[in-house]
Amino acid sequence: MENCINKIIEGNCVEVMKRFDNDVIDLTVTSPPYDDLRNYKGYVFPFEEIAKELYRITKPGGVVVWVVADATIDATETGTSFKQALYFKEVGFNLHDTMIFRKRNPIPQIYRKRYNNEFEYMFVFSKGVVNTHNPILVDCMHAGLELNGTTYKNYSKNEQKREKLAKPVKDKKIKGNIWEYVVGKKEEDQEAKGHPAPFPCQLVRDHITSWTKSGDIVFDPMCGSGTTPRVAVELGRQYIGIDISHEYCDIARQRVNLIEMQPALFIMEEPTAEYDIAK
Repeated sequence: MENCINKIIEGNCVEVMKRFDNDVIDLTVTSPPYDDLRNYKGYVFPFEEIAKELYRITKPGGVVVWVVADATIDATETGTSFKQALYFKEVGFNLHDTMIFRKRNPIPQIYRKRYNNEFEYMFVFSKGVVNTHNPILVDCMHAGLELNGTTYKNYSKNEQKREKLAKPVKDKKIKGNIWEYVVGKKEEDQEAKGHPAPFPCQLVRDHITSWTKSGDIVFDPMCGSGTTPRVAVELGRQYIGIDISHEYCDIARQRVNLIEMQPALFIMEEPTAEYDIAK
């Protein structure tokens, strides 16, 4: 196991994961080659085996972020994303959150009597109750405003009656679960142009910040161009990346090396959010 930490490993991810100890990974951020939407050089994608191994190697309280979408075949969406989410629950994970990755610059599609697809799912699975959550905060629209008589419903109780006065509105609130990103335009994302479908560095950055602390192990079993390992190094985490493609492993190593050569420029501090969060 120690020989795998802070390495990009070329190989079949299931076989490599079998070498890992139980309960060792703090966070996995990955995106599988779903529904043949991504031509992944003809490699096989053994989803069930991957899900089982991810459960075994994830620490209690650890998190898996599974970024996925569905193809449209014979006039219907496949629903593969939902089937996978339910299978993760079957092997023991909690479905902690169903999040949306919304693309600010989606690729225009040929009109087929449906609206242009602008998003992918980000299923957040946890092995039991989540250990670490550093919530990303955003500005409140009406920060500081005195709202006379306005109340909120308390959804933590069975009776959903309004009882809390909003006086005054707080400056910050926890970000919602729809996250928007520009795809492929930023310089840091251009490093991955040799891969057909890299996700934005900022997406990975937000998840690593949210679900881990400094020194934790961040994993990507299908790391492609190495966005997850790259950002893990930037944020002072350990990493393990696996990919079956020699070409993509080379790209991933190059991207990680760029960060490792200048770590002082990139390591970011943990957010210190002053917010009352009920578990």
